[in-house]
Amino acid sequence: MGQKINPLGFRLGTTQSHHSLWFAQPKKYSDGLEEDKKIRDCIKNYVQKNIRISSGMEGIARIEIQKRIDLIQIIIYMGFPKLLIEDKPRRVEELRMNIKKELNCVNRKLNIAITRISNPYGHPNILAEFIAGQLKNRVSFRKAMKKAIELTEQANIKGIQVQIAGRIDGKEIARVEWIREGRVPLQTIEAKIDYCSYTVRTIYGVLGIKIWIFVDEE
Repeated sequence: MGQKINPLGFRLGTTQSHHSLWFAQPKKYSDGLEEDKKIRDCIKNYVQKNIRISSGMEGIARIEIQKRIDLIQIIIYMGFPKLLIEDKPRRVEELRMNIKKELNCVNRKLNIAITRISNPYGHPNILAEFIAGQLKNRVSFRKAMKKAIELTEQANIKGIQVQIAGRIDGKEIARVEWIREGRVPLQTIEAKIDYCSYTVRTIYGVLGIKIWIFVDEE
């Protein structure tokens, strides 16, 4: 068996940086981690509830969290930010109140910034959401994977690999199907690779989607 490792964790400190920046004493570390998870879940749930985009995609590429003693700074990188920008101050304020309630942080300020990303389909999370939407609508998985790869063409990337696992098309036996375009050098630490794994609930059961995108070499 080949030894598997998450491509993002493998490259930490070279081409990949942390998505959460804060320091905690060993005893408080798990609380900080839990807090981060709550913040991310809260944002995703809020965006999901208020979706008006026809495709039904959240379009969140990643959420970065920076914490200081008296401040939590959250940066949301979105592919289709019109969702939160339509009536921006009210939306962002509502989201802030939701997160504050969730964390019940009284003596800390919360700042939320929304950043638009130029090529939304160059990000694995947004692509995985797209494929998940297609699979829920019973589009055949091969068609969905090929369409996702077509979408990345304007994003100017070197290679992409998409993998879907589970009871594909409602077959009795679970299997893994994958498709690759260009090159995806997972063993090269200098290669900047974006990766995400995503779970999608279909009527047949749960499918797992994994996407590796080879952005470029440093």
